[in-house]
Amino acid sequence: AIHDQRDPARVLREIHTALRPDGVFLMQDIRASSELHRNMDHPVAPLLYTVSCMHCTTVSLAQGGAGLGAMWGEEMALSMLADAGFQRVEVKQLEHDFQNNYYLARKA
Repeated sequence: AIHDQRDPARVLREIHTALRPDGVFLMQDIRASSELHRNMDHPVAPLLYTVSCMHCTTVSLAQGGAGLGAMWGEEMALSMLADAGFQRVEVKQLEHDFQNNYYLARKA
């Protein structure tokens, strides 16, 4: 997952660079907000924050990384995709999947 990477911003930039014009990057990640208070009703937030603290964040930080964690959230994901150069990003959700967002990021 992007949130586990040592340098997620660089990974996203490199993906953007590798795509042809009008190419699409599909990113699946946890459906959550970047703001803690907006996740209070999330059905598995306690589990995801625990996994994030015990695995995701530590894996990244151990490599000198950003330490985003699993609950980095949609707002931060959209911001990082935009910073990487993706100009058209759609966030999709599947009816049967309450846990993930699917980001369709297109290179202009």
